[in-house]
Amino acid sequence: MPLAMNPAIPAPKDVAAQVARALDEDIGGGDLTAALIPAARAGRASVITRESAILCGAPYVNAVFAHLDAAVRVDWQVGEGDSVAADQTLFTVAGPARALLTGERTALNFLQLLSATATAAHAYAMLIEDTACRVLDTRKTIPGLRSAQKYAVRVGGGQNHRLGLFDAILIKENHIMAAGSIASAVAAARTSGAGTRGPVPVEVEVENLDELRQAIAAGADIAMLDEFPLEDMREAVDLNRRSPRPLKLEASGSVTKETIRAIALTGVDFISVGSITKNVRAVDLSMRFEWGGGDSVGRGPA
Repeated sequence: MPLAMNPAIPAPKDVAAQVARALDEDIGGGDLTAALIPAARAGRASVITRESAILCGAPYVNAVFAHLDAAVRVDWQVGEGDSVAADQTLFTVAGPARALLTGERTALNFLQLLSATATAAHAYAMLIEDTACRVLDTRKTIPGLRSAQKYAVRVGGGQNHRLGLFDAILIKENHIMAAGSIASAVAAARTSGAGTRGPVPVEVEVENLDELRQAIAAGADIAMLDEFPLEDMREAVDLNRRSPRPLKLEASGSVTKETIRAIALTGVDFISVGSITKNVRAVDLSMRFEWGGGDSVGRGPA
C-alpha cells in the first residue's frame, strides 16, 4: 500500500527512472540467487531502524517493489518525514519471495541514504528554527541522485538551492575573472536570454565587502558571502540593509552545527550547507524475513 505523501513536498518526477536504473545496476540479466527459490513461495518481512532518524524514501521503496512484482504489498507504520526511534518498525512487505529478496538491497539503499540526508538537514534546520534564516543545500550531491537528495532535504526541513546549472545563475570567482568584473558578469546575465521561460535569479559569490558593494550596484538578486568572518558578515548585513535595493544574503563555507546559529543571528537570509548531501552516513536499517512453511502465491513452478 503506497504511503500517503505530503502534497507540500511532492516526490521527484523521476522516482521510477531512478529506481529502474538502480535495479538494472543490481539485477542485470537476472537475480541468480533468488531464482533458487520456488516461484510459488511467498514471504513477509519487516524493516526496522537501528538508530533514530527522520524517515525519508518511502516513494522509492514503493517503486522498487512495484517495479519487481505488482503482487507485493508494502504497509508503512510511519509517515514520510516522521521522527523514528531505534528498533522501531518502519514498514512490512509481503508477497512473492523472489521479489522481496531481489528488491531488499535496492529498497534499503534508497531508504538509508535519503533518511540520512533528511536527518542531517533536519539537524541543521532545527538549530536555527527560531530565526528568519533558512538552511539551503548545494549541488554537492551523489551523481544521478540529485533530485532524490534534494527531495530529502525538503522532507528534513531544509530548502533547495538551484537544482542544477539550468535553473539559476551563480556567478563565481572564475566567471567574474572571465567576464572582467562583477558588473560585466551581472550585465551579461541580464541580457543572456536565460529567463525566457521565466525569471531566473542572479546570484554573485563575493569574498569581501567591496565585492558585495559591487554586486549590489550591479543589480544582482542574491549575494553569497563566501567564508566571511562573523564580524564582516554582520557588517555585510548592515551595508545591505542600508542600500537602495537590498539583496538576499546567503552565507557559505565551513558551516558546522557549532557555527550555524551564530551565522544565522548575523541576519543573513540563507546558509548553504554542502555536508547535508555530500557527507551523509547511511542510517542503519535491517530487513527481517519471516518464512511460513505453507506460504504460496498461487503460481506454478518457474
